[in-house]
Amino acid sequence: MSFDTTLYMTAVITLFVIMDPPGAIPVFLSLVGRKSKEARNRAAWQAPLVSLAVITVFAIGGQAILNYLHIGIPALQGAGGLLLLLIALELLTGRDANQPKGTEDVNVALVPLGTPLMAGPGAIAAVIVFVNQAEGHSGAPLAVGLAILTIHLILFVVLRFSTVLIRLLGVSGISLLARIAGLLLAAIAVQLIADSVRGFIAGG
Repeated sequence: MSFDTTLYMTAVITLFVIMDPPGAIPVFLSLVGRKSKEARNRAAWQAPLVSLAVITVFAIGGQAILNYLHIGIPALQGAGGLLLLLIALELLTGRDANQPKGTEDVNVALVPLGTPLMAGPGAIAAVIVFVNQAEGHSGAPLAVGLAILTIHLILFVVLRFSTVLIRLLGVSGISLLARIAGLLLAAIAVQLIADSVRGFIAGG
């Protein structure tokens, strides 16, 4: 069984751009910045773990779930594109991602960090597409699985050492990363919506 290196790299790059580990830093720090070091470290591994669980579920049975609910990939792409566009606008306009009052006891590693920030519609749709592409190709499913593990390992490392990155980059550097991430997310959102429209036209 040969390992599909091209599919692996394509999946890693795509998921990296969609899930945007550097762009998660400002949100992560705004939610856990005032918590203890132990709480920050715990959230740093809990959030990627939650995301990994959600992504894995959809990688294994996502198509079956969509079929049961009578939802097609174009619909998921359209919904994902619209939601990503909203997130992109928040990043581009620099809206405050502070935790709402009254939610101090909520485990932010589950919501919103694990999902929908990381395991959002865009990432779910991308994984389902990659799994469909991997069907019937020897070594391709392994490539997709390793790509999912790789991106979540990157997410953990980025969040775990985000305090160091803040000190190195400063507030201005993180703000710049957020703007760049917003621009990339906006482009991805438009592409998802365009793919959704093409899918509806082709299937209609």
